[in-house]
Amino acid sequence: MMAGVGQVMGAAVMRRICGVTCTISGTRNIHKSPICAEQVMVDGLSLNYQVAGDGTKVALCLPGALGTIESDFAPQLKNLPNLGIKVVCWDPPGYGKSRPPPRNYTMDFLRNDATVAANMMKNLGYNKYSLLGWSDGGISAMMLAATFPQHVEKMLVWGSNAYVAKEDVKIYNGIRDINKWSERMRAPLEAVYGKEYFKVAWEGWVDILSQILKERDGDLCREDLAKISCPTLIVHGAKDPMVPLYHPHYLRDNIKNSQLMVMENGKHNIHLRFAEEFNKIISEFLHKD
Repeated sequence: MMAGVGQVMGAAVMRRICGVTCTISGTRNIHKSPICAEQVMVDGLSLNYQVAGDGTKVALCLPGALGTIESDFAPQLKNLPNLGIKVVCWDPPGYGKSRPPPRNYTMDFLRNDATVAANMMKNLGYNKYSLLGWSDGGISAMMLAATFPQHVEKMLVWGSNAYVAKEDVKIYNGIRDINKWSERMRAPLEAVYGKEYFKVAWEGWVDILSQILKERDGDLCREDLAKISCPTLIVHGAKDPMVPLYHPHYLRDNIKNSQLMVMENGKHNIHLRFAEEFNKIISEFLHKD
């Protein structure tokens, strides 16, 4: 069981790794970046994270499934600091450079991520911050905002959902076999994880969501939504093939003080494909009184 925020270990920075890889296009592609990565011990886990900028607004970025700092948030790390935002981003446990240990897909893996992320921010000295959560990261962001409301100023989530339906699991199972993916889609994640780890981790992700549908009626964080008190912006790509439009509407209808913005030409990776526009949306939302 994960420790609560008040039970965390002290911060212990282990090493600095420069020349990490980052995404610069609309897919999870790889290139070299001068941004440096840090390691911090939290709840017995060595977590990889990066900090960029020194703005008055602090935002924690939470990646999607198998996502990393490098694959999921390079345009935000590069450009949000120029908009007065200090960006903190991490590799969730078992992803990217937050290994070993490998990813442990329990029924509560996303809720565990939320707790560990909150503990990490406490260890790093951040008492108040906003959340930027994509896909799975958005689910953990909603759990974090509901459980630790005293620390969350605002929240922006996109490509996220509070439950999985039969239709969703059908989508996931349709892409479970990574050998059927195009080389362009596989290569970036195989470069991070190696072919075998990527295969096992991806199949594990699909299988645990299928199990959650079967054993919990697909519930991920339905009850958390009513507990979210921070201003929330839900952004969604109208053409998202992974998360149908009924999900952002459900979030909007069940999170008080929330707004929904739909990007008509957007798919799942709207913050990468339309990075400049998306960063402006983030900046305007976080800086608005």
